[in-house]
Amino acid sequence: MVLKKLNCWEYIKCGREPGGQNAIELGTCPAAMDKSYSGINSGKYGGRFCWAVSGTFCDGETQGTFAEKRDSCLNCGFYKLVRAEEGTANLRTKFLRFVPLDRQRSMLDGLTYKHIKKGERFLTQGEEGNSAYIIERGSCIVIVEKDGIEHPVGHRGEGDIVDMMALLTGEPRSAHVEAETDMSVWVLDKDRLDHISDKDHELLDFFTELVAERFDSRRPTADRTIGRYIATDIIGRGGYSLVYKGVHERLNMPVAIKMMRHDLAMRSEFLTTFRNEAEIIAEMNHENIIRMYNFKERFRTVFIIMEYLEGENLRELLQRLKTIPPMLTVNYLLQTCNALAYAHNKNIVHRDINPTNIFIQKNHRLKLIDFGVACPVGTDDHFFGGALHYLAPELFDGEPADRRSDIYALGITAYEIVTGKRPYPEEGAAALMKMHRNQDIPDPIEVVPDLPEALRRFILTACMRDPDKRYQDADSALEELNKLK
Repeated sequence: MVLKKLNCWEYIKCGREPGGQNAIELGTCPAAMDKSYSGINSGKYGGRFCWAVSGTFCDGETQGTFAEKRDSCLNCGFYKLVRAEEGTANLRTKFLRFVPLDRQRSMLDGLTYKHIKKGERFLTQGEEGNSAYIIERGSCIVIVEKDGIEHPVGHRGEGDIVDMMALLTGEPRSAHVEAETDMSVWVLDKDRLDHISDKDHELLDFFTELVAERFDSRRPTADRTIGRYIATDIIGRGGYSLVYKGVHERLNMPVAIKMMRHDLAMRSEFLTTFRNEAEIIAEMNHENIIRMYNFKERFRTVFIIMEYLEGENLRELLQRLKTIPPMLTVNYLLQTCNALAYAHNKNIVHRDINPTNIFIQKNHRLKLIDFGVACPVGTDDHFFGGALHYLAPELFDGEPADRRSDIYALGITAYEIVTGKRPYPEEGAAALMKMHRNQDIPDPIEVVPDLPEALRRFILTACMRDPDKRYQDADSALEELNKLK
């Protein structure tokens, strides 16, 4: 039986959680509100990391910053409870628990053993990172300094490894680290890391997965320099990449920087896909397709530097509006078809058309984004690519993607944005694949009775199960849509 881990307000019983008995009179505790702490120490928001959250309500009064309340927090029963639980929690990220006991001696043999005093800042943000620290005893807090303000972002305890990011990637240290208590640590330097990694690929995988996880923070992140560009804040997350907002250092031009997650960059098939995306976007020059500026391989991963877009994707717009009026839908479909026609004429199939990859800017200007699974027409790589709900039936039978499969995905997208739902019930992957193969989509006019006939005809034709009965390319689809202009 797994015991429930308490959040601070449940332990202290202050009543200042959302809806708590004291929340109206005294205000909701910041530790129960700040979602950027979600996931730290397996807590809800900042509720397991409350000693780093400013303005919490403890001992009958509102507390100050993490630095001001440090001493009282270290003596708090809740802090001691969390530290005790951390000894057996998060085993996947605990270096000393990942390594079996019979291998620890050989791995730790020869490492420098060091004692660190409580309150000492033993790592400094921006410095060269030529060593990491394996914690045998004690705990520390990780602090990112941004725009002159210090932001606590993480907590490391016994068995954890500190600052593997800088050691593995070769970048400057991404944060300050201060000892919360007296600490005893082993110092792992780069030469020793390389020696261990050459002999133990499983351990290298552990390190890279750990780095990938810690890069994906919802707290403020340190600025990172990638060539002429500075990455400032994470603005997007995908299954294999993070997207940063950035700026060209000399031109002061805003950019988006897409970084492949470090653990996937170690795998050749994902690295090939990422490079393929860069090569495809680099060849594109169309007003409705995101532009690429540069491509960098460094820090044991790869970066695509692209134009920075302001607005929201079509999925986010749908979540706000529920449905989109027919004439605005036609506007979006025309722009998407123009982008697809351009790509198709270059012999490129997008393979992942869906509302998430259609980005809406100011004045309803549209950009087609994320060519991560795009490929030349007729490529048969036995990889579906794309979101399951939008895949054409023939792809489930092993047929290669072509222009018509993009048209099908656009038709499903059009159905969704005019009706507010996808055409097939979502009862699991197998059932969904079967419906795509064997059932025509419902007539959208049953949901939207005043749907213009040309738009209805476009959706039904685009979503024909037989690819030969669909529009054969985006230019043919444009002919139908232009009747609604």
